[in-house]
Amino acid sequence: MRALTYCLLPWLLAAPLFAQAQQAQTSQLQSQMTAWRRDLHQHPELGGQETRTAALVAAELRKLGLKPRTGLAHTGVVAVLKGGRPGPRIALRADMDALPVKEETGLPFASTATTTYRGQPVGVMHACGHDMHVAILLGVAQALAARRDTLPGEVMFVFQPSEEGPAEPGAPFGAKMMLDEGVWKDFRPDAVFGLHVWAGLHTGQIGFRSGPSLASADEWALTVRGRQTHGSRPWDGVDPITIGAQILLGTQSMIARQVNIASTPVVLTAGQFNAGVRFNIIPDEARLVGTLRTFDPAVREDVIARFRRTAEDYAHAGGGSAELQVIGNAPATINDPELARRVTPSLQRAVGADNVVEMPLVTVAEDFSQFANEVPGAYFFVGTTPADQDPATMPINHSPKYAPDEAALEVGSRALLQVALDYLEGRQG
Repeated sequence: MRALTYCLLPWLLAAPLFAQAQQAQTSQLQSQMTAWRRDLHQHPELGGQETRTAALVAAELRKLGLKPRTGLAHTGVVAVLKGGRPGPRIALRADMDALPVKEETGLPFASTATTTYRGQPVGVMHACGHDMHVAILLGVAQALAARRDTLPGEVMFVFQPSEEGPAEPGAPFGAKMMLDEGVWKDFRPDAVFGLHVWAGLHTGQIGFRSGPSLASADEWALTVRGRQTHGSRPWDGVDPITIGAQILLGTQSMIARQVNIASTPVVLTAGQFNAGVRFNIIPDEARLVGTLRTFDPAVREDVIARFRRTAEDYAHAGGGSAELQVIGNAPATINDPELARRVTPSLQRAVGADNVVEMPLVTVAEDFSQFANEVPGAYFFVGTTPADQDPATMPINHSPKYAPDEAALEVGSRALLQVALDYLEGRQG
């Protein structure tokens, strides 16, 4: 034990200085990251349409002497930084797309962009903070490139489109498309890291947990078929609206009484219920659309099977039929436990142990999980609510009023840089 202590002593003494050096470096990048973020915020683009964003990213990577590969998943950008020493390979990922949301922040650099989204005129806004993510990863790329001669290993910077989903229905989400197009064909990382800004934490705080972290996101569509008749004589037909309502209520009983939600949360929500064209006509068909969120792949499969059986049984009892379709947009994001044990001390070194909090399970989803299903992954949250304000009362991600504290740029870049360097250097605990 004494010998081990002597071996570790140089690192133990150097660790605070190392962390201070990282903080100084990312602090120097703050103004540049802020400029990038404001430019991107003022020019948001929907999933699959991030042409201006991709051009900016590629240009900045070229300034660092890198050779970005563009056009992956239409607008994705990747570049590899090779260090001067042998070491592992890692990937760092940021998503680039905005949302069909009209901005209401009142910021001087607020978005005024508009476009057409699935046939509807909409505003466009970085309401989820992906502009922050791009700026942070560009800052980390600059910091790592500045030390490439002494850097061990290789780093792939992944700027991903369409995390929120493509602007056109039916197209795949960005992470899966990048993988399908061979983003890791010639560069398979040993680990992948990502982050997300989060209104639910104060600026300076990092949220992280081992194991399941974010839910899977399934989009489901239920078609209930009946038989059209006059509204005054329902017995002459089959009412798909009543059957659909019974199915919807039945699914909530199913979740409450058939699924062990004490073990793992499950959310099944309907967001649309469309049927009929006139007040006194019972239609032939009703259509329900919604989302399913789970944290365990086995539970997901079980719930889908129970949902399908519930729908078909209610429809059969009412004299109609039901067809359920489920599209898996993103698997659950599960932080690899072994990798989490390595990442936690790095986050604590970056922001202080008291500022690293264990996140609860979050029922939102992220297609970062597609990458983390290929190689071990770790994903953490960066707080964006100023210390003098209550996160519970602040506009949250996806709100038209979401305005993250730009001080989180330095915190996020410092944390991601520390995680990357510690992993490349082989530092643990």
